[in-house]
Amino acid sequence: MTTEPFVRAFGLTALPFSKEISDSELWLPPSKQALVDELCEAVEQRAQVLLVGEPGVGKTCVLRALRLRLPPPAFRLTYCHNATLGRRDFYRQLCVALGLTPAATAAGVFYAVSAHVETLSRERLYPVFLLDEAHLLHQDTLNHLHVLLNYEWDSRALLSLLLVGLPELKDRLELRKNRSLYSRIHCRLTIEPMTADDTADYVRLRLGRAGSDRELFTPDALTLLHQLAGSSLREIDRVATASLREAARRKKKLVERDLLARIAGEPPPSDA
Repeated sequence: MTTEPFVRAFGLTALPFSKEISDSELWLPPSKQALVDELCEAVEQRAQVLLVGEPGVGKTCVLRALRLRLPPPAFRLTYCHNATLGRRDFYRQLCVALGLTPAATAAGVFYAVSAHVETLSRERLYPVFLLDEAHLLHQDTLNHLHVLLNYEWDSRALLSLLLVGLPELKDRLELRKNRSLYSRIHCRLTIEPMTADDTADYVRLRLGRAGSDRELFTPDALTLLHQLAGSSLREIDRVATASLREAARRKKKLVERDLLARIAGEPPPSDA
């Protein structure tokens, strides 16, 4: 059991807002559950996907939920997060992620990846390449990605490409020079911000899983938490944890709005 004083003070059994949480215990509001459903349907239909959202709105949670939902016997999910590489090094990274030995030349590494995709197809395995932080992709990589999707004279869909990033990724793809790639992406999704009710449900769920059997935040404190966090789960975790620590230090049984406002460095909103 953790030795954090606020954990003991509130009778909890664990840190309520820890980053360490398994895929099976991830929390998603109904809107994001629907988004995961759309992603699964797109992948099952061998479609290419664009997923964008502001920082902290839950892109990673959605992707982890997708990973949990895709059945391993049929789908081979490969995750790449270093998007700042040039084209050759990007494909070398993809080779390593696939368990292949990268070749020395750009043509060699691309051939290794495309041949691997065709081999998986013969084995009735469907590869899904997930490129995170894709708004950082070099232009020479974007220029070439549509070639990776072209098999048998562009007559067969052997893989799904998931491009995930900030909203400026969509702006880049809409440029004329990227039309060859963008025209192949038929599933274009946006992660919307959470509602105030979503924030309250998230806080209660995380506290409940940490052993709380009562409310630890007043309703107006939860409302302010939502306003301050701006739909960012990371920011909710940070501010909620700091507020619980301060409430325990002050020997308070609840986190109230005024305390939370002081923690966040914001003046509490008036009741008017």
